[in-house]
Amino acid sequence: MLKLLQSLPKADIAGHADSLLLHTRAGMTHLSSDIRVFALDLLEWMLGVAGDEVVSCAGGWVKTLKCFLSLLGWQSQSASKWSTTKSFGKAASDSKVQAKQMYVLASFIRIGLVQPEETSTFENGTNTFPLCQSEHHMMSERSNTFAHLNLFGAARDGEAEMYEDREDRQRVFHEMVESAVNAGLEQATKSGGELGRAAAQLRKALKEGMADFRGEDGP
Repeated sequence: MLKLLQSLPKADIAGHADSLLLHTRAGMTHLSSDIRVFALDLLEWMLGVAGDEVVSCAGGWVKTLKCFLSLLGWQSQSASKWSTTKSFGKAASDSKVQAKQMYVLASFIRIGLVQPEETSTFENGTNTFPLCQSEHHMMSERSNTFAHLNLFGAARDGEAEMYEDREDRQRVFHEMVESAVNAGLEQATKSGGELGRAAAQLRKALKEGMADFRGEDGP
């Protein structure tokens, strides 16, 4: 199945990211360990070919984060104590699946939170005074620049909402899951081995993605 999807044009994958992600999340919570691993492989591939669409489609950010937290037992800070008995199957294989879950979660967070490298078409010396940062004065590339104000929309469903902007994803991550993830990582790091290495990668992704975050009380 994965080879079949890989043979499709990347543009087609991007256009159906929300539908694919819906089935992928279902696979991630399947009773069969093989299917859970396949779903992680599928999500990892989707992040490589259509990462921006995966994290910004309707429900793509919050629902996927909550799916990961449910799998890892990190739903809340009080319930985030690490335990290999929270997964299905044998303990040895569970550890490998849990480590893979954290590796893929780290990739997911990097796509959603880490600031992309500058791709401005303005070369040094071509800016016109007083516009010393001309790229910031261009029209927004977002489909609905003021969607975050929700001026005329219905009551929001935070889980099913689209978060096209990196700052919005940072805010939601901080408000909903950051404390649970940090508490879970503390326990995972103490486990050492493959789990500890996966936790280190996830912690690094979080540090990079939230380094410039400023909450409501921030400067």
